[in-house]
Amino acid sequence: MKNRYIASFEAAQLETKEIPQFRAGDTVRLGVEIKEGEKKRVQTYEGVVIARHGEGTSATFTVRKIAANSVGVERIFPLYTDSIKTFEVIRRGRVRRAKLHYLRELRGKAARIKELKR
Repeated sequence: MKNRYIASFEAAQLETKEIPQFRAGDTVRLGVEIKEGEKKRVQTYEGVVIARHGEGTSATFTVRKIAANSVGVERIFPLYTDSIKTFEVIRRGRVRRAKLHYLRELRGKAARIKELKR
């Protein structure tokens, strides 16, 4: 059971951040703020959401992208962090699972996800 002060603080944080609806299989483009010494810049990170974890302010999601030389790179982002400046859903994926960890073993065209048609 959470303390009521912590619960009210978390509720206030949830209200301030606007995040679009997304789920595993969706392709997202994130603008992540990176601090290099004294300077700050926004770097885009685009990939497929392979998992969502937790709920409330402690929720996280894992994004996987294919980098140079066909190397897979995964990053785990807190959903309500201040370092995510922009959040855009590019494609909706048609998947039947909540966690897509099987994509780690697939290469090339086998790792594609069909687009959800609405």
